[in-house]
Amino acid sequence: MSNEPQNQAPNLYASREPIFPRRVSGQFRNLKWILMAFTLGVYYLTPWIRWDRGASMPDQAVLVDLASRRFYFFWIEIWPHEFYFIAGLLIMAGLGLFLFTSALGRVWCGYACPQTVWTDLFILVERWVEGDRNARLRLHRQKKLDLRKIRLRITKWVLWLLIGVATGGAWVFYFTDAPTLLADLLAFQASPVAYTTIAILTLTTFVFGGFMREQICIYACPWPRIQAAMMDEETLTVGYREWRGEPRGKHRKSEDADQLGDCIDCMACVNVCPMGIDIRDGQQLACITCALCIDACDDVMAKIGKPRGLIDYLALSDETRERTGQAPRPIWRHVFRLRTMIYTALWSAVGIALVVALFVRQDIEVTVAPVRNPTFVTLSDGTIRNTYEVRLRNKNSRDSVFNISVRGDVSYYIELEGSPYQSIDVPADSTYLQRVYVLAPKGSAPAENDVTDLRIWVEDLSSGERAYKDTVFNGKANK
Repeated sequence: MSNEPQNQAPNLYASREPIFPRRVSGQFRNLKWILMAFTLGVYYLTPWIRWDRGASMPDQAVLVDLASRRFYFFWIEIWPHEFYFIAGLLIMAGLGLFLFTSALGRVWCGYACPQTVWTDLFILVERWVEGDRNARLRLHRQKKLDLRKIRLRITKWVLWLLIGVATGGAWVFYFTDAPTLLADLLAFQASPVAYTTIAILTLTTFVFGGFMREQICIYACPWPRIQAAMMDEETLTVGYREWRGEPRGKHRKSEDADQLGDCIDCMACVNVCPMGIDIRDGQQLACITCALCIDACDDVMAKIGKPRGLIDYLALSDETRERTGQAPRPIWRHVFRLRTMIYTALWSAVGIALVVALFVRQDIEVTVAPVRNPTFVTLSDGTIRNTYEVRLRNKNSRDSVFNISVRGDVSYYIELEGSPYQSIDVPADSTYLQRVYVLAPKGSAPAENDVTDLRIWVEDLSSGERAYKDTVFNGKANK
């Protein structure tokens, strides 16, 4: 029986024990290097890609323009009223995570999660400055604070801070013209918001990647708990073939060596794990499925002349089959099944819908709001006049001349406030509000009826593209 008081609350938080993963080589480690270089390259370099947007906008390929409430992605321009494109992309991202989790477990966490990518980068710097696992352990356990330890720690922290500054700087470059902002930052002429954002992201990157690492995944991130509901017995994930590895033993030349399993208890799988867990204990919340333990174990198996795969990607259904002597199912049977196919179909449907919506949208748009106070005005000659607020949106990168006309009863004619013509100039990439008067002569059908249908047309005289909006014309009837 435990000696702890029965009314003592359980400890739900364990103090962090620093983890010093050992360097490992193999196919999964190489894949992580490639993905880390790719994702970091995309993040840091994308704001510097140039794209001609005319004289009125920054020549930046990817830009979140908060001032103009616009999002630019190469040739695509998203306006505030088109937020459904962003919503669609978020839905696709969610479905993509569901798909990959259902098929390959926490593969996102192990290879592409920003916390994993930056932690890998910080560990690479730490290993470059202080040495591999054993050297870092000795430095950590060294109680004496000598000049060498101070020098190594300061060097490592300075490099981490530089990475943090680069990370925060790259983030703010997405929101304005990157070369211009960089010059303003270096000249200390940038907005305080820019400096504050960089400082916050520098601090969080430094702390999360350098000191909190696996704790972010275990305590702060909700994704490990959500993923448990999306994995089933057919999901491929990193596991230990306990029926092959047990009982463990190191003495391969002893008399009872033939009774031992393939695991020699070398702890290689534990020493390379960035989360500090032992995969041989079974599936755990902290496991991010990075598969570095597979590389480490395969290397050991090759040295002792045993087949690879003691630690491998496998499903729970494979365990049941292998324990009974059957061969595991092919990988494609785990990946291509009803659940993953449904996710793939939904993901594809959303993507196709977004592409179709992107190509059918117009470069000019019009909205019409009738002025209700008053609903109509009777002029001195008996003409009935209705007033409309017409909002014209020019999505082109050039100034355009828009012609406004009406369709309906032939007796209609229009007037534009502030202009003797039926056409107006609308600047590039802007919205223009124009008050329009639609008039119906005395005795005409629209003037004598209570409500008459009306369609207001807008035409870009440069390209011939047209847009319209249906509304109504209010007459006096028996009023």
